[in-house]
Formats: sequence, C-alpha cells, structure tokens
Amino acid sequence: MRIWVCFDDTDTLGAPRGTGKLARWFEDELPEGCSVWGVVRQQLLVDPRIPYTSHNSSACVVVDGAELGHVPIIVERAAAHLERHALEGSDPGLCVAAEGDSAITRLMEFGRRAAVEVVTQADAFAAAEGVHLSGHGGTNDGVIGAAAGVGLTAWGWTGRFVEFGDLRAFPARVSVADVEAAGILVLPVDRNVVSPRPTDLVDTADWLRPRLWGGKPAVPVTRADAGLWLAIGKQPGDVLPPPAVPPVLQCD
Repeated sequence: MRIWVCFDDTDTLGAPRGTGKLARWFEDELPEGCSVWGVVRQQLLVDPRIPYTSHNSSACVVVDGAELGHVPIIVERAAAHLERHALEGSDPGLCVAAEGDSAITRLMEFGRRAAVEVVTQADAFAAAEGVHLSGHGGTNDGVIGAAAGVGLTAWGWTGRFVEFGDLRAFPARVSVADVEAAGILVLPVDRNVVSPRPTDLVDTADWLRPRLWGGKPAVPVTRADAGLWLAIGKQPGDVLPPPAVPPVLQCD
C-alpha cells in the first residue's frame, strides 16, 4: 500500500534548510518494511494575499510497502518529526493519507485549486475529512500546503522530485540508458519529439530534476546537439557548454 506524507511551512526566511530537507530526513523514521519511493516538491500559488516563506511549496514523502496498521504509526512519527525539526517562527502542517482513502479524490481537487487560487484552512480540512491533517505551530497555515501536496502528488501530474533513489549521485552528463535504468523516463519535449538513443547523453547541470508525470518520474529534455540532450528546468545561470567544433584546415 502507498501512503503520502506531506509537510509544509517548516522553515523561516533565511533558514539554513527548508521543508524539502525535513521531508527527506523522514525516511529514517519509517516503520520496518516501509520505504521511500520518492519525495516530491509541489508548487502552490504565489500571490500577495498568501503568506509564505520563499516559494510557497510543500514536500510530499511517498511511502511504499506500508500496511493499513502503519498509518497511525506514521502519523505519530511524522508529528514528532515536525516537533523536532520545524524551525521556530514557522507555521507547520502535516497531512497523511493512504491509497483507498475516501478523501483522495477531494484532496486531488483541492490541490489543483491551491495551485491556481487562494484557498483557506477551512477548505483544506473539508477536503481532508477522513484522513489526518494537523497544524503544529504558529498560524497553522501549513495545513493548506500539506493537504494540497498530498492531493497533487496522488494525482500524479505535477511536482518535481527532490529525492528518488540515487538521484543526487548522477554526474553532470549521464547516458539515457543509465537514467532509465534508475527508473526515470527520458522524455523529449522539443518540436519533433525524436526519441533519444540509449547511448545519448543528458546534460543535468549537476542536478537532475525529474518531474512527476503520469505517476512516474520523468526528465523532460530538448536536443542540444547530436547525441546530447539538455534537461529543462535549470536555474538561471546554468549554461550548457557549446559542442566541440573540429578545427578548420586551410590550405595555402
């Protein structure tokens, strides 16, 4: 069984770490037999009417191998994890839901709303009726992002992985075959949608950023040169070096 555990608003402006790191740390708290499939960052609406720390994003831990009896254990451990690691001055929220919960469809709809419009704590609690949703300090506004993060991740068509297998161990350039062997799809999104060859290289700018598309991790790429693909979503300033050009020979 799959369980979604989402944390939101656990940090403060200028803090040395954010919610994503707190979510990744939660792997060490899982019951025996459970494992982290991935940790997904979900982007919510950025609007002057919404108080947020820096980007208004939440982090959802996707847990596999769980059984129904693990749900209350995970809730208890996730709440304790927040109490230990959420920074003073933050407004933390926690949502935990499992496959088959009646609230999943409502949470999906709520998450899609929260990505494009202003929603409230009352909206979040209404969507999460029947699953765990709790605030852990400050204004408790983190319940909004936590509920939305579960819904969007369960929906499976938005978000970016901040943890998936050995994601952080990939080199700056890696073969398509190696990326796909790690369980990550390489999907061309340029005009012609030419399929990359297994021996082609993907330029990652030192940090591969898979998306959650169709419930799976996928790296959207565009062709940069023959045998070389550029993973989109790089930060400003990440520059792909130009391809090597053979010297031009001149005859006198």
